[in-house]
Amino acid sequence: MSFLARNALRAARRPAYNARSYASAPGKNAYFAERDAVEHHAHVAVCVAWVYNSEMEHKHHLDHLRAENDGKLPEVPAFEYMNRRSKPFPWGMNSLFFNPEANKDMSEE
Repeated sequence: MSFLARNALRAARRPAYNARSYASAPGKNAYFAERDAVEHHAHVAVCVAWVYNSEMEHKHHLDHLRAENDGKLPEVPAFEYMNRRSKPFPWGMNSLFFNPEANKDMSEE
């Protein structure tokens, strides 16, 4: 029997492995989809908790600085490379998103 005929005969006797359906085939098992969704939401919840704790630590630190300095934050050192203005903005010297509690008022200088 020739080589090609023998291999063709062997291939014809083998079961078709491609016809088998697997339990983890995409779209077949709702359990895995739900598990992945829960895992994703758990990661989001952990990130939210971490950011909340970081912001609370920052708030307590600022409250501590205010308590030490009679209710106001200490003056930030005036470095020459910070808050450069070569010409004023159309709305004034402060940024468009100026917050008097967090930013230095540039119109006073």
